[in-house]
Amino acid sequence: MPLFIHIRLLDFIDVFLVAVLLFVLYRMLKGTRAIGIIVGLVGLFMFWKIFDALHMELLSQILGAFISVGLVALIIIFQPEIRQFLLALGRPRIINKYGARLPFLTALFHEKYELDLEAIVSACRHMSEHYTGALIVLTRRNELYNYLGTGQLVEAKVSSSLLENIFFKNSPLHDGAVIITDNRIKAASVILPITKKKVTKRAGLRHRAAIGITETSDAVAIVVSEETGRISYSVDGEIDFDVDAAVLQMRLNMDMGLKGQEKE
Repeated sequence: MPLFIHIRLLDFIDVFLVAVLLFVLYRMLKGTRAIGIIVGLVGLFMFWKIFDALHMELLSQILGAFISVGLVALIIIFQPEIRQFLLALGRPRIINKYGARLPFLTALFHEKYELDLEAIVSACRHMSEHYTGALIVLTRRNELYNYLGTGQLVEAKVSSSLLENIFFKNSPLHDGAVIITDNRIKAASVILPITKKKVTKRAGLRHRAAIGITETSDAVAIVVSEETGRISYSVDGEIDFDVDAAVLQMRLNMDMGLKGQEKE
């Protein structure tokens, strides 16, 4: 019997990758009710491995069976979080943050989306000045077909006047969100999922919906507050408040792949 446990280099790599995975899950689920469940499951799994190593067969089999069945339930319960995790793998944030230093990776992930940037920025600026509430969702690879049916189909080319008319206070379509794909307004008065994580008290229902849709998809969301007239910008489940028109245009250029695009 060997006196010492044989530890390989791959064992260190294995532990490191598991630590990274747990850290990513913690960052994604921080502030939600799911984080407590995840911590409990990790603890349960560790007890299972300890009992198994001590050859406590009965407890090992009971915990092993519970974990096996529980995995199916977890997939159902945490379906939105799993989708967010897979989207993060499909477009790592490190590409957006360090794209200039990683040109070969940027070429693989960089995409351009057709968008009338001036019309959207102009509409948001005018609605901000007149305290007109608005929620605009710009799709990227995920075109959000499952949400279009919750609103009124429009299928019209993007224009500043049309957006302002849709969100006009007396318009029948002003409640809900507008979804824009390939420079066309696909639908208005769309119902979006509300984020379940804790957010600041200054966030209203539109802000929570903006965070919710960007948590579960790769879309970009713009909010104009009806109470303050301030513009907010949401992507990757995060939101920035008090965004002026110049910053909004810059962010859209970057996130929609329009940087350096020539005007027609």
